[in-house]
Amino acid sequence: MSSAFRVQLSSSRRGAHLARQLAVGRLARHGIARTTPTSFAIGAITAELAANAVTHGRLPGRDFVLTLALSSTTVRVEVLDGRPDLLPPTTANAPSSDALGGRGLLVVDAFADRWGCVVRGTDAKYVWAEVNL
Repeated sequence: MSSAFRVQLSSSRRGAHLARQLAVGRLARHGIARTTPTSFAIGAITAELAANAVTHGRLPGRDFVLTLALSSTTVRVEVLDGRPDLLPPTTANAPSSDALGGRGLLVVDAFADRWGCVVRGTDAKYVWAEVNL
């Protein structure tokens, strides 16, 4: 199995929600049922990366791009946004217990086998995560 799916979505809560639905739906089309641990992990990762793109990577008039790539051994999620100047931390650290946010990368770190961030030129970055099949 080798397949890639790419879609541009609005930098909004609706776009982030749709990203998760599309990722889980695409996995189902490739035989990875919505009830499997892999589908759950990819859904959670996609939701967090898309939410981060909308919250921290949003520029007026710019969308974000979701890419889902499947191979025989790995599912890779990439979310591209327009803010290469705002990079995620290199490690997921727990926020203070009274913080209202800041736990998204902990979710990504818990479900992904690998994750990171790559700057593309001067106007974009993508945050990626991989889950082994």
